[in-house]
Amino acid sequence: MAEPQREPLAEARAEETVEMVIRGRLSEVLGGWYGSVETALPTVVFVVVWLVREEVRPAVVAAVAATLLMVGVRMAIGGSYRYVLSSLFGIGIAAFFALRSGNAEDAFLPGMLVSAAYGIGALVSILARWPLIGFLVAAADPKFADDPRAWRRDRPLVRVCSRLTWVLVALFVVRLAVMVPLYLAGEVAWLGVAKIALGWPAYLAAILVMGVMLTTGRTPLQQETPRT
Repeated sequence: MAEPQREPLAEARAEETVEMVIRGRLSEVLGGWYGSVETALPTVVFVVVWLVREEVRPAVVAAVAATLLMVGVRMAIGGSYRYVLSSLFGIGIAAFFALRSGNAEDAFLPGMLVSAAYGIGALVSILARWPLIGFLVAAADPKFADDPRAWRRDRPLVRVCSRLTWVLVALFVVRLAVMVPLYLAGEVAWLGVAKIALGWPAYLAAILVMGVMLTTGRTPLQQETPRT
């Protein structure tokens, strides 16, 4: 008689529920407070310099300089370059848009386009039953290094990850609902405030909502199934 086949998340697990597994995985992929500073500082510098000078080029130069300074600090203290490199890439794209048009509000256009793309992508991932959160869970689990799609064979995990991904969809919808009217009105200062508030703090709020969902949920892991 053949040995029973264990599903990916059921093998050698001490956790009793899907929610407990996901909590552990998500805690490994989240950054700390320094990552939020690296993400927000270029926007703060850009808005402050623009308010003082009311010129796009000095604001862009100051924001890029602040980002490069953070790269130097990260090189000195060590640690992950994930957020500072993301900021460097983001400010480069923002600078291109703003300098090309001469309008300071266009520095925020790439971020809004990215939010729209992520929101649509997250929604499509739910409808296709490949919820985005599932990939984050798999990325934090060395077990899935050889087969990052194996998590989809655990149906309870897919259901819970779909519910969590809806939180991300809501986050991107709120971000666009706030920032698009400000962009159309040319409110640069308020765009800066909105980008910061709806950036890392909003992600933390979304994570808090997910945490409540994961704390109150009691979805059992898929049990092992016999090999046919």
